[in-house]
Formats: sequence, C-alpha cells, structure tokens
Amino acid sequence: MAASFMHSNVNVRASRSMSRSCRLPILAPLACVVIFSVGAQSEATTMAGGKASTAAPGPTAMTPLPRAYVDETLAIEGEDIKARKIDTRLSVAVRVNGSGPYQFIVDSGADTSVLGVGIARNLNLPPGRPVVLNGMTDRDTVDRVKVDRLALGSNTMRGLHLPVLKEDDIGAHGLIGIDALVNQRLMLDFDRRLVKVESAAKAPKPLPGEIVVVAKRRRGQLILTQVKAGKLPLDAVIDTGAELTVGNMLLREQLVRRRQQFEKVTATGVTGKSVELDVAWIPELQIGRLTIRDVPVAFADLPPFEVFNLANQPAMLLGTDILERFSRVSLDFRARKVRFQLRRCQPNALAVSLSFGAKETCQ
Repeated sequence: MAASFMHSNVNVRASRSMSRSCRLPILAPLACVVIFSVGAQSEATTMAGGKASTAAPGPTAMTPLPRAYVDETLAIEGEDIKARKIDTRLSVAVRVNGSGPYQFIVDSGADTSVLGVGIARNLNLPPGRPVVLNGMTDRDTVDRVKVDRLALGSNTMRGLHLPVLKEDDIGAHGLIGIDALVNQRLMLDFDRRLVKVESAAKAPKPLPGEIVVVAKRRRGQLILTQVKAGKLPLDAVIDTGAELTVGNMLLREQLVRRRQQFEKVTATGVTGKSVELDVAWIPELQIGRLTIRDVPVAFADLPPFEVFNLANQPAMLLGTDILERFSRVSLDFRARKVRFQLRRCQPNALAVSLSFGAKETCQ
C-alpha cells in the first residue's frame, strides 16, 4: 500500500463549557493518520500493541485536481446496514475472515480500513510489513496484518494488508475506509442511525429536496472546493471519522480576529500524544448553496493538511459535528458527489439556509 489516510478516536476535552447553542463535544474523536509503506527489511513479527520502531518519512506530493461544482442529481438507494452511533460518528457491522460481526466506524477520511489489535490477536492474523502512521498529533510506525476477507453487508474485499491500532484509540473494533468505499455510494442517515451502501455502477435515482456538491478526490478522499467561511474561500475534506471540525492556521490567520477569545481543547492522538487546540466560533460556513451559522472550529497545522497539499491555503477537515446537523449525508466516491439533506429546525440548533432564497432551515 503506497499511502493511506485514516481517522480514528482522539479524545478532545474542553477546558470550560461552551456558551453557544451548539456545544463542542466533550469527547471528540479527531485523529487523522497518513500511512506510508516501510521496506521489507522492517516486516513486523509481533503485534506489540500495534506499534513498531521504524523511523517515519515525510509525506509525499500530490497532483492538483480541478475545482468542484454544484450538482443536483445524486440519489442513494440500496442495502440498508444498521448503524450504531458513536459520539457523532456512525459504526457498522463488519466481518473479518468470516468472524464477527465487529463494530467499525465509517471513515471517509481514511483510504485504508483498520483493525483493532484485539481482533488481530484473536483471529491469529499473519503479520505484514509495518507502515509509518502520520497522526493528528505525531508520527509513529505501526504493524499491519494480512486479512483474507473483509465484509461490509454484501460487499467483500479480499487479500488486504491492514494497519493495526488499539481499540481504545480507534473508539471501535476498527475503521472502514476508502478501500471499502471507493466503488460505492454511501449514505449516512444520522436521524435513523442507518448506513446505506450501494454499488456506484448502478445509476442513481434523483431525489427532491437535497443539495448536492461535486467534490474533487485526493488520495481517495472527497474534498469540497465550493466552501467559504464568511467571504473567505477554502477547501474542506469530508471526514466522517473525525468528530470535530479542524481548520489550518492559515485559515485562522485570515478568518479570526486577533482579539477574539478561544476555547481550549486537548486532543490525544492514536499514538497517545496530546496537543492543545484553540476553538473559535465561525459566524457563517457556506458549502455550495448551503449556509451553516455559528460553527465551532478548532485550529492547528495538522499532518493531513500537508499530505493533501492544503498547508499553503485556507482549509479544514469537515467532521461529523457538522455533518450530523443534516438529516442525511450521502457520499459517492466514484462520482465525487456529496449530498446534504436538510432537516427541520429544532430549538437551539445550527441555522442552515439556501443561498438561492429558499426558506431557512436549521440543524
């Protein structure tokens, strides 16, 4: 595997309670992981809690992709898979080599799926080559194991080499990443706690009342380019594995007033290292023709921004703290489309409006 990106459980604790209508999660999974292959001489022979000792190289460069545009035609139908809500994220039942089911978090920010170290040990999975893990808070080298079959609903992947991390750090038994979703349309129903998966080869049926934004893909992830914070344009990575939305420091410099007060949160990554993040409230975030008001965003120059070639421009990782404000969010990785379905206003909710003058809704 040349390179991989994943998001797993990072505990984020607020230093004091929030005063806004939409409060920052007290425990907010945040971690992003970039993985690079390690040479054959470093092949893992023990699990050792998911860690090895090889030094980590830096991230690789990527070719720029064209800008995105708004599309109105995406629909999702297919197999329903019951999901369990973990914080604001959704997990689904997955079978590994026929065993299970195990609860895996659906992670659109990971281009590889991940196993918990307990599953790898219990199933006595053979070791593979270790990989360098570039997380939210630091870099480390972790082991991989060989998996014959990984099944999500009726979809089965074969012949995988998957990284192994501690379940406590992941927040589940594992992660389902882009490798399992690249040829699928995925719908996350936050109201019904339902994940629906359908082959992208099947032509979708248009559904009314939904806003669709076409993204670009980089390392398999969906990146929205029709995004603005106030009047400032930026790129946003759709990340269903991160519970807190994070912007880079360039976004903070251009967006946040110097005298503005910040909330403080401490984020602990998958390798156990903690970092402190500043959180500010953005008055308005536009995604395509959608406008979300009063949005909490943490700020830090995290490894994902460098890996996605977003370190030198305003950018953010769009987490489930924002995505769950919609009734449903549909992701079509093959067609590069993201669909947002609005829900009706609730008390103390984020306000969402449509730029073409439709009646305002709330999340």
